[in-house]
Amino acid sequence: MQEKVLMKGNEAIAEAAIRCGCRHYLGYPITPQTEIAAYMAKRMPKIGGVFLQAESEIAAINMVYGVASTGKLAMTSSSSPGIALKCEGISYLAGADLPALIVNVQRGGPGLGGIQPSQSDYFLATRGPGHGDFHVLVLAPASVQEMADLTQKAFRLAFEYRMPAMLLADGTMGQMMEPAEFGEYPYKDPDVSEWALSGADNRPARNIVSLHMPEGAMEELTNRIFEKYELAAKNDTMYESYKLEDAKLVLTAFGTVGRVAKAAVDRAREQGMKVGLFRPITLCPFPDKALNETAQKADMILDLELNKGQMLLDVRSAVFGACPVEFFGRTAGGLLTPDMIYSKITELYKKLENKTEAGVR
Repeated sequence: MQEKVLMKGNEAIAEAAIRCGCRHYLGYPITPQTEIAAYMAKRMPKIGGVFLQAESEIAAINMVYGVASTGKLAMTSSSSPGIALKCEGISYLAGADLPALIVNVQRGGPGLGGIQPSQSDYFLATRGPGHGDFHVLVLAPASVQEMADLTQKAFRLAFEYRMPAMLLADGTMGQMMEPAEFGEYPYKDPDVSEWALSGADNRPARNIVSLHMPEGAMEELTNRIFEKYELAAKNDTMYESYKLEDAKLVLTAFGTVGRVAKAAVDRAREQGMKVGLFRPITLCPFPDKALNETAQKADMILDLELNKGQMLLDVRSAVFGACPVEFFGRTAGGLLTPDMIYSKITELYKKLENKTEAGVR
């Protein structure tokens, strides 16, 4: 039975995690994600779960490591500078083949920055986060409903591939209130019997570590991590296509900006401009193939972000010269509005029309 509830995005994350069986939340408060911790503090004791406010972000992520090693669903959340502090622990999770969910509700930066929404942690999320060769799975919601759905999807993928997953949102998504539907958890409980630490009465002893000393062992581990990542890239990339069928100008945007961009696309369509939107949902692995196929049919890509062009590198790599790529963004908490995006669309569309009249693609 579906249940629809009006709630903040941060609260939707917490409720979705609880409904998929998460009984261990370990974190530390920081805006704009503190509602996640507050919700867990209220709910966990009532359902036999554990809420623990650690003494620091570093302590919290290492507690997640401990819970994850027993095969339980473990979760932590923070915002940009707090996630930076967790990076060493995330790399340990990756090195030990452990599944866990890390939620990052981004704020402006660098440094402590401000609490305004931003997308400036794209590099941090998709290029690590941490030391060594590894990736985490990164999912980017664009609505309160997706905050809930992708929380559960992230848990499922984390256990399927035995690697950490990150839900990458921003302050707007975290604080926004919308109806969200909750039903039964749509995935099977993970089978952890082959690796989890559960007591060794009836089996050989197990060790879960991220340090492997024998010659070649670390290289073997790293290769295995990337084999899992490549399998996820093959089978579990996600994206949204919006009015792309005949689009000459294609917008790329994720999260909040992807949502805002739809309004600009609709307005442009009303004015006869063939504009569409490609919204990556999995940022890591990035949907390279699908975007390249889209770019082959387009005349130009316009990448939109709340940063100075971080996803732009992945967009250009995926497009691979199929058409020109332009960028438009704001940073440090500045928002892109539908009017701003529409104005940029109008500017670029005129250039495309002029090139068409001149016989140049």
